[in-house]
Amino acid sequence: MIIVIDGINQDKFKDVLDEMFKLRARVFGDRLGWDVNIKDGRERDHFDDLHPAHVVSINDSGDVVGCMRLLQTTGPHMLSDVFHSILDGDAPIRSSQVWEATRFCVDTKKLGRGRGENSVSYVTSEVMIGSFEYAKAAGVLDSIAVIDPVMNRVLQRSGNAPYDYLGTAKPMGKVVAMAALMDCSDERISGIRDYASIEHDVFLSDEEALELCARTKVQEKPGVANFDHQPLTRLEKYFVEQMNSATTKDEVDAVLRLIETLSDRFTPEQKTALLRTPRAFANEA
Repeated sequence: MIIVIDGINQDKFKDVLDEMFKLRARVFGDRLGWDVNIKDGRERDHFDDLHPAHVVSINDSGDVVGCMRLLQTTGPHMLSDVFHSILDGDAPIRSSQVWEATRFCVDTKKLGRGRGENSVSYVTSEVMIGSFEYAKAAGVLDSIAVIDPVMNRVLQRSGNAPYDYLGTAKPMGKVVAMAALMDCSDERISGIRDYASIEHDVFLSDEEALELCARTKVQEKPGVANFDHQPLTRLEKYFVEQMNSATTKDEVDAVLRLIETLSDRFTPEQKTALLRTPRAFANEA
């Protein structure tokens, strides 16, 4: 499932972005050994401060399992500012209809092999579909990606082969970098979908994503709210029922406001537990 996080909704998904930066650190720093900036277990650079669009794949448990960064080429971007030697002296592309795609990665530890839904292959295709469909809807015609030869082979095998390349491949630290061009066309998207057998809409709305993330946070520590294992009061059970029946973020917020309003009915420990992880009581109700 895909969430697109940009300058408009990034404040809603700070936790998702944080997990994404951790994934990037594990992939680019730990596994691939790239010369990237890692601080406190998170990989990010100054291009992340330019409000790019992050195409993020999350699984049913709310874990970040894949991502890609999309950045306009009309301003600073990696091919013009970091990998410009690839272009052999040619000027970088500057167009509102060409976006740069970088920082693609998937979580190979959480994902399996094969072609199933929780596989590296599936999530790779899902991120590609989300990226191209999002870009196409924004009027983008082409995507340029700085990739290595391994990723180039992955693209060729998955119905997503570049239609051209810019400049020539160059050694960049421990890897070889190349600039690939891919059109944001219905044909390309259909090819990836056919390869991965993905027919459904891959996108989550902001509301659906927030609900999934909120539910996951509670399920990560079942029973943490009822830390003293005492029987629930009738009022606590009522809040459990209301929280479990809530289907939208607004409904969840309404229950939380009611808990706050009736705070004098709870001990400080009960109030803290309810406000932090109200759904966790479900196991005790």
